[in-house]
Amino acid sequence: MPLTDTTIRNAKAAAKPRRLADGAGLTLSIRPNGTKAWRLRYRFGGKEQQLSIGIYPDVSLQEARRRRAEYRRLLADGVNPSGHRKAAEDDSPPETVEAVAREWHNRKLPEWTEKHARNIESRLRRIVYPAIGKQSIADVSAPDLLAMLTPLQKQEQYDLTHRVKSECHQIFDYAVATGRIQYNFVPSVKAALTKVQPTHFAAVTDPKEIGPLLRMLDGYEGSLVVMGALRLAPLVFVRPGELRQARWEDVDLDAAEWRFLVSKTQTDLVVPLSRQAVRILGDLHPHTAHQKWVFPGARNNGRPMSENAVQAALRSLGIPPDKMTGHGFRALARTALQEQLGYPVHVIEMQLAHNVRDALGTTYNRTSFRAERKAMMQQWSDYLDRLRGETTA
Repeated sequence: MPLTDTTIRNAKAAAKPRRLADGAGLTLSIRPNGTKAWRLRYRFGGKEQQLSIGIYPDVSLQEARRRRAEYRRLLADGVNPSGHRKAAEDDSPPETVEAVAREWHNRKLPEWTEKHARNIESRLRRIVYPAIGKQSIADVSAPDLLAMLTPLQKQEQYDLTHRVKSECHQIFDYAVATGRIQYNFVPSVKAALTKVQPTHFAAVTDPKEIGPLLRMLDGYEGSLVVMGALRLAPLVFVRPGELRQARWEDVDLDAAEWRFLVSKTQTDLVVPLSRQAVRILGDLHPHTAHQKWVFPGARNNGRPMSENAVQAALRSLGIPPDKMTGHGFRALARTALQEQLGYPVHVIEMQLAHNVRDALGTTYNRTSFRAERKAMMQQWSDYLDRLRGETTA
């Protein structure tokens, strides 16, 4: 039965590739990642062959049928469509790595945050394009990619190496899906790279050290905005980027809640605000509530506080980077909430905005264990006050 646009749009990906047939050799291959690629199957010289026609919806159903008719006319004249197209392509400029990478980047933009897209573009421009960007993507080899990544490893930029290799893997996967190349060699490069054990952010987790740390934070004498961020960070233990990009429109002081979208997992998070957290935000409200950001930048209040503001404040207080980082407040909270206050791991992990699944493997939604998390956040703030040597009013 011939395909329709509705059938194609509604077709879902499965764990294994699946095909939908339109007839006369035209099929739509649906990959597990959701890519829908047109293929034309035909026989020439007694052998079955296959030709890539393009990606849906870039190549519509109507256009795919037009190309099928064109290629079948060639077959009727005794011409192999694949050889005919290759001869035509030989007279055109090769599709370079940079051209395919930019096409891939543009297609992925709707799925990414602005910052994520900008970071990927920067890595491609600084590392990939100078090394292999002008080469035809069909001519790039594993040694070419290894030659590009090895200097990064020698400089011990292991995280950057991993990110660049991962992005190249996706670009070459896209090139396979769109018929530019037949095979993605990028995974094979892993065998020639140094395997690096993951490192953890420095954090104070010993209860005996938490009180002195909090008293040092209270002694900060810099800007009011950074002071507020330093005081709030231990109470809410969100990721540093989420803290500095907090927006007043997401904060409800009356309901004592802060709701925002976690960019890393694209899920909503509800952060119950303790009395202490509400007090800190309430003190800051008259000074920054007329702006978008809870913690606006020092030089440009149209942007949030800089990425290094909290780290610089910690260093100004004499707290070295191997002792505590902005991200370390998460490890501090996770350890103490479980070991000292006895909270279940799944409740803590949910508040840390990690994906937590129930016994059936279903991810909990943002309102799960809401009462437990609200009580936990208040008890956590009270616990920190006790370690600091204060009492809660």
